[in-house]
Amino acid sequence: MIAIIDYGVGNIKNVYKAFKGLDLDVIVTSDKSVINDSSVIVLPGVGAYKDAMDNLNKHNLIDCIKENANKGKLLFGICLGMQLLFEKSYEDGEWDGLGLLEGEIVRFKNHLKVPQMGWNKIIKSKNDDIAKGINDGEYVYFVHSYYLKPKHEEDVICWTNYGTRVPAIVRKDNIIGMQFHPEKSGKTGMKLLWNIKEMIK
Repeated sequence: MIAIIDYGVGNIKNVYKAFKGLDLDVIVTSDKSVINDSSVIVLPGVGAYKDAMDNLNKHNLIDCIKENANKGKLLFGICLGMQLLFEKSYEDGEWDGLGLLEGEIVRFKNHLKVPQMGWNKIIKSKNDDIAKGINDGEYVYFVHSYYLKPKHEEDVICWTNYGTRVPAIVRKDNIIGMQFHPEKSGKTGMKLLWNIKEMIK
């Protein structure tokens, strides 16, 4: 079962529909017992970093997410959800994240149009099961004003270019993040979600 965490931060409906389209057992929940019983945790997110962390805290989900990830359960962050996996964000201040991966979230430089909104191509940094069947130059859909500066380049599976090198897919062991919205990224997005499905087996 895939547990999509419901903590008051958008894009859950589209993520749910995308996974259901792959004939998967999916539930939207903030119930810790359901999350503990799941095989995959999906952390979606749109909006402000601080608000997202505050909402996770209000729902008493921070320790639940960390404990499951530390036990080896597959954790998949999408867009803001990916950014929350890291140590810190400088979005309108300085805020701690979940700290499951090492790196910081910073704003695009002032000369760039912000947010990056629309289709951009991804390039592989390395081969990985999460990017199986994905070719360099395939397009995915981004909406974000801040991006990851990773501490470890080996965590970056795919990247995109938006005035600078922007990590698009990251993975360390059982923790995966996508800066873009796979659920809005057409056939490429569905291939990536299919790869998540294949990891469950």
